[in-house]
Amino acid sequence: MDLTGFPKVELHLHLDCSLSFDVVSKLSPNTSKQRYDEHFKAPINCRSLVEYIKRANAALEIMQNASQLEMVTLDLFKQLKKDNVRYAEFRFAPLLHLIGGMSSREVVSTVEAAVQKGVQDFGIEVNLILATLRHYSEKQSMETVKLAHDFKGSRVVGLDIASDEAGFPIDNHIKAFEYAHAHEIHRTAHAGEACGCDSVWETLKNFYPTRIGHGVRSAEDPKLIEHLKENQIHLEVCPTSNLQTGVFKRIEDHTVNHLYHEGVSLGISTDGRTISNVNLNDEYNLLRDTFDWGVEDFYKVNLMAIEACFASETIKSKLSSEIDMAYSSLNS
Repeated sequence: MDLTGFPKVELHLHLDCSLSFDVVSKLSPNTSKQRYDEHFKAPINCRSLVEYIKRANAALEIMQNASQLEMVTLDLFKQLKKDNVRYAEFRFAPLLHLIGGMSSREVVSTVEAAVQKGVQDFGIEVNLILATLRHYSEKQSMETVKLAHDFKGSRVVGLDIASDEAGFPIDNHIKAFEYAHAHEIHRTAHAGEACGCDSVWETLKNFYPTRIGHGVRSAEDPKLIEHLKENQIHLEVCPTSNLQTGVFKRIEDHTVNHLYHEGVSLGISTDGRTISNVNLNDEYNLLRDTFDWGVEDFYKVNLMAIEACFASETIKSKLSSEIDMAYSSLNS
């Protein structure tokens, strides 16, 4: 079963973790393929989530002006085209791109304009999620959510919180997510990755998200599984990333298959295409080979991702039709 041509949806995709060697070699001509592999990609077995996250530092160094941000954004469109991704949401933390003198507003405006260009040039629907980070102050989180509010109605469609889940409490970010909830800004949040199911419960209680980034350790608590199902909380699952960061030792141990068959809404994503050295076709093949997922299973998870995405109802309807047509042809 070859799913390369199957239309796909990817909701958990970090812009600064997904730079191809092609764009890096243009932005930093002295970067050899060996240096790229050593500094932009994470080891197969990281010591922790923190080691994985640190691999984004090399990318951030060359994402500090408008030209660089535009090139990186359009480069990701090229990668999506190869996977036949029809809809994606790029997430990034605007406050990580201020070293070159841009304001946070200029950063968001630049990336949003690049996405608009990418949509036109590549015919792929893409929206943006602005991320605050666990180690940020309350002021920084509030700045991030207010950017999401200011750009509401553009390609900016939501708020996320990312980075070191285990190392920093949620306290500094409660106010920002309350603001997002009050202003009807879509919310997703990393949880249930470096920490267990208690982290997911805490996130649900304080951030009011409709989606959880990863959330794979929710399987440790049957009550949490029921809560996710009853409240239609969608999990953004990134299998290869979870292996690299040590959430699971083997793909056979991954909870994605259990959660899926329990009826939890979930979709499949790459997290960081470069850091994990993976594309979405690779992730699909991994699940096919490990858990014997077939066309119908990928059809279902894509429909669940469409339902949970932060796009308009018009875009959701269009995407659902594309998935339906592709599914029918693969089964004919």
